[in-house]
Amino acid sequence: MRNGTRAVVKPAIRPARTEDAGFIAANILLSQRGHRSRGWFDIALAQPEQQVLDFIGKLAVARQRSWWHASQFIIAEVEGQPAAALCAMPVAGADDAAVAAIKEVAGATGLSAREIFRRGAYLDDCWVEAADGDWLIEHVATVSAYRGRGLVQALIAHALAAGKAAGHATASIPFLIGNEAAERCYVKAGFSLAEEKRDAAFEALTGAPGFRRFARTI
Repeated sequence: MRNGTRAVVKPAIRPARTEDAGFIAANILLSQRGHRSRGWFDIALAQPEQQVLDFIGKLAVARQRSWWHASQFIIAEVEGQPAAALCAMPVAGADDAAVAAIKEVAGATGLSAREIFRRGAYLDDCWVEAADGDWLIEHVATVSAYRGRGLVQALIAHALAAGKAAGHATASIPFLIGNEAAERCYVKAGFSLAEEKRDAAFEALTGAPGFRRFARTI
């Protein structure tokens, strides 16, 4: 510790594996909630937290690869322990893959995909869509005990390098309006505001006014 803050450490960055499904599920739920108490899966599934985590964990290892799948994540480890993660992938095809993944896991668990989508449609009027050619960074979160150590900055740097290597010129990252910690982090990583959308019904349900999308060249 220096001056009351944690020293920045150099984490080990690695691709996520199927055995990380539980960690990825917790990471997704944490990132979706942001600074609020409920995220999309809490509302769309309308189940207790453990069942929500179980559902997301199944998405992480489903046949259909989506932005919830382990293959799309990179993890930062500290002393061998997963401490932070994010998803990085092309925007093109992401929405269709997400729909297919929900249908697959809902069908396997006896839930109604139609009802999941109905309850989850509350964000449709304020979701921020990046261009198909963009590189998408999503589901960014750090375990509370490891915050303030530069893990997200290290993950974003790796994600941007991967996007550039894949031929993308622009990266986009969405987050809830009001999540000031996330906003500071993304500004530090070179991102700036590309667009924001607000919706009164969304705010009444979640407590957040809507979404912002930050972008940067890579």
